[in-house]
Amino acid sequence: MTEPSHEVADLGLAAAGVRRVDWAERSMPVLRSVRERFAAERPLEGLRIAACLHVTAETANLLRALRAGGARVWLAASNPLSTQDDTAAALVAEYGISVHAWAGMDPATYDRNLLRVLEPRPHLLLDDGCDLVHAVHALRPELLEDVIGGCEQTTTGVIRLRRMSAEGELRLPMVAVNDTATKRMFDNRYGTGQSTVDGILRATNAMLAGRTVVVAGFGYCGRGLAERLRGMGARVVVTEVDPVKALDAAMQGYTVATMADAAPVGDVFVTATGNRDVVRGEHLARMKDGAILVNSGHFDLEIDLAALDAAAVSVHRGVREHADEYVLADGRRLLLLCEGRLVNLGAAEGHPAAVMDMSFAVQALTTEWLARSRAGLAPGVIEVPAELDSEVARLELAALGVGIDTLTPDQEAYLRSWHP
Repeated sequence: MTEPSHEVADLGLAAAGVRRVDWAERSMPVLRSVRERFAAERPLEGLRIAACLHVTAETANLLRALRAGGARVWLAASNPLSTQDDTAAALVAEYGISVHAWAGMDPATYDRNLLRVLEPRPHLLLDDGCDLVHAVHALRPELLEDVIGGCEQTTTGVIRLRRMSAEGELRLPMVAVNDTATKRMFDNRYGTGQSTVDGILRATNAMLAGRTVVVAGFGYCGRGLAERLRGMGARVVVTEVDPVKALDAAMQGYTVATMADAAPVGDVFVTATGNRDVVRGEHLARMKDGAILVNSGHFDLEIDLAALDAAAVSVHRGVREHADEYVLADGRRLLLLCEGRLVNLGAAEGHPAAVMDMSFAVQALTTEWLARSRAGLAPGVIEVPAELDSEVARLELAALGVGIDTLTPDQEAYLRSWHP
């Protein structure tokens, strides 16, 4: 096999990366079954795919499925801190994927690598945060004539896509993979909940039981995070701007407060909103000594880092791995994790493979659907066909050995009729 184009930290890490990818695959039976079918049917034959995704072992198994289906794939990282360098090396050396990513790259290199994976004039885009879609629209619009469509798998990315579409700027069909029932329930709720707590513990070794943790945002990610934290004995305070979500949190027994009121009592603050400046200067000014600042949203905008820098008289970098201490004028110390970037992939390994199995199976099947539906799709944000989500759920139930009931003919007739 000819070695694909690449810029990675060290190809010598490939063997370790293969072991990591193989370990993840053990917990990804649904995606494995999709890959086996793809290998037999080759539904993506001849297609070029550009991807901006977290470079992890779970992502590697998604890309293996796409390669098995006949596609050629170019991958850039969707976060400068989340790349597993051994996985990146394995993707190049063992799986024939072109990778331009390494851990700790600077923002300028991150942007350059987005353009590198667009150079082959891709037919399909797989995005995580809408950065790749933004790059092709803003910097390489001439490539849009070749693009069939793409998938977006984050809440933040879907928000950006819907704004582009509302303003008439989105010039290709993009499927909101993030908005499927399986993705929201398992990836956003259970995956984010567990992996965010994992990242906090790895970065701080802090005791969460008995401490007050403020969760900003009570969407699927925030809800899962609040559940996991309460299960570990933390007192959870929820902040929200949506009255329905705030009411939901209150009815579930959480304390609901404004960020201004939560700031003096919180020991740990975790943002999971998809918005910016959720924790601002006026909140930092009221926090107690030793408060920990954590972001679990896609971009490093949820904590106002400029305000934090301005308030600090000194910064101690690397007081622990993935943790920087900001000393304020009055002597208070605030601990920022992962430079305000996504903590579950910056300080930990992201979602468990079993969770990503379903999310990436939906993404693989949606990519196949896009390839087959190319002629009939208009620019805009498109929902994943319900039958694909149901298929993934059925495959996962089968892998778990779980059986469910089926409707009888009489029940089906009843549901189709308005007669009693």
